[in-house]
Amino acid sequence: MLASLRKRYQFLRQPTIITVLRIQDEILSGIRDFLRSEGFLEVLAPIIGPVTDPGIRGAKQATVDYYGASFKVMSSMIMYKQMVVRSLEKIFALSPNIRLEPTESVATGRHLVEFRQVDVEQAKATYYDAMHLVERLLHYICQRVTKEFKRELETLNRTLRVPSIPFKVLTYQEALELLCSEGFNVEYEKEIPWKEEKAISKMFEEPFFIVDYPIMARGFYDKEDPDTPGILKDFDLIYPEGFGEAVSGGEREHTYRRVIKRMELSGEDPSNYGWYLEMLKDGICPSAGFGIGVERLTRWICGLDAVWEAVPFPKVPGIVSP
Repeated sequence: MLASLRKRYQFLRQPTIITVLRIQDEILSGIRDFLRSEGFLEVLAPIIGPVTDPGIRGAKQATVDYYGASFKVMSSMIMYKQMVVRSLEKIFALSPNIRLEPTESVATGRHLVEFRQVDVEQAKATYYDAMHLVERLLHYICQRVTKEFKRELETLNRTLRVPSIPFKVLTYQEALELLCSEGFNVEYEKEIPWKEEKAISKMFEEPFFIVDYPIMARGFYDKEDPDTPGILKDFDLIYPEGFGEAVSGGEREHTYRRVIKRMELSGEDPSNYGWYLEMLKDGICPSAGFGIGVERLTRWICGLDAVWEAVPFPKVPGIVSP
C-alpha cells in the first residue's frame, strides 16, 4: 500500500484504477443529474473560513493564517449550508474537506485526510424528507452504474445489487441492542465506534438507516426533537457488507437561543462562532440535509478494499504522499 501511495504517478496507470475512476465520473454525473431533476441548484463550497464543523469524531481541524486571522480549512460546510438556504431553497455542493484523522483510523480502510463530500440542504424540510431523498439518490446511482458499467463491474469482481426502496430503519437504541446481541457493548450517548459500525454493517445486505441519536452523540447544529427531549431528529445511512457509514444528516437547530444552549451543553465556546450566531440572530429558516462522501460511495459501488483506492491522489492518515 505504501508504495502505491507514494508513487501514485506509476499506479494510476493500472487498469483497475482507471476503471474505478471512470465509474466515479459516472457517479458524480449521476448525483448532479438526479439532484438537478429534483430542483436543487449547485453552489460553490467554501474551502477556508473563520469556523468549521466541530463534530468530526476524534479528528483534528487544520488551521491557516489568513492575513493575521486564524482560519479553519473546512471539515464540513454544514453551517454555510444554513446560510445559503436563506436565499436558495434547495442547494448542493461538491465540498472538499480536510480532517486530520488519527493514524489508527487507517486500519478501518475508510478514512482519508482529504475527501470530497456532496453536501445537500433543503429549506423547510424534515429529516424524513432528507432520508427519502438520499435513498432515492442511492437507488438511482446504483441503477445507472449497473446499467452503464456492467462489464466494468465484472472486471472488478463486483456484484452490485440495486437497493430496494424504502430502506430499513433502525433507531439508535435498536442498533445498540442488535450489537449487544452479537457480543458488542456500545456506551449509550456515544457515536457507534468504527469496529461496531463495521460489525452492524455486515449484518445487512442492503443500505439501512440509523435514526434518533442521543443529544450528546452529535454536534450543536442537529435539532433536538421537541416531543422526545434528549433525542435528535437526525440519521446515518449505513452501507451493507461491512462498508460502514455512508451518509450523515438531519434537521438543523436554527434559533439563536437553542444553539447557544446546545453549545453550552457540548462545551463549545460561542465566541468562536461570531458570524454564525449573528446570522441566527438575524433569522434563518428551518432546514434539513445530509452529506455523502464521494470516495466512500465509490468504494462501496466498486467493492474496493480501502477508500484510498477510490481517489486518484489519496491523503491517508499518517502517510506522506503526493
